[in-house]
Amino acid sequence: MGQQRSAWWQEAKTVLDVRPDLERGDEPFVRIMEAAESVASGESLVIIAPFEPVPLYSALGARGFSHETEKVSADEWIVRFTREQPGA
Repeated sequence: MGQQRSAWWQEAKTVLDVRPDLERGDEPFVRIMEAAESVASGESLVIIAPFEPVPLYSALGARGFSHETEKVSADEWIVRFTREQPGA
């Protein structure tokens, strides 16, 4: 595991691996949005997905999150969503 990913894990309030949800045919969007609600200003939510979760960028961006993305392999993407602090 890279140093960047290790730091993301340590700093994250919540880490969600949505790959099993998607493999079962479930839609993890509601689960992700619910987890995001509990993330305070300055905290992070890490999502692990089998593809780049582009729709989440605008959905969570509208709720005050910035994002950083790392492609680990063809079927593993890790995205850290950080809730921006007011006035930042």
